[in-house]
Amino acid sequence: MSKDTLVCWVGQIQGETGDMTPRDIYLMRAAELTAKLDGESDLALKVEFDNLARAYLRLAEQAERNDQTDIALGISNKDRKYP
Repeated sequence: MSKDTLVCWVGQIQGETGDMTPRDIYLMRAAELTAKLDGESDLALKVEFDNLARAYLRLAEQAERNDQTDIALGISNKDRKYP
C-alpha cells in the first residue's frame, strides 16, 4: 500500500462514525507515521518512522487475515457452518 493510498483512505474514514477495527487502527497509525516521515528532516528519524509505518502495515494485513479466519479452529469463517 502506498503513502498516497493511506492518505486517501484516512481521509475517507475520518467522517465515519462507529467502532474501528484493529485493522483500521493499525492503518491509521501507519498513516500518522508516514505523515511524520514527510515532515522530518533528520534522516535517522525518517528511517525509524518508515520502519514503524511498515510494521503497522504488516499488523493491519495480519488483522485482516485474522478477521477472515476462526483462529481457534483454523478454518475460514466463510467455510464455517453455524448451527
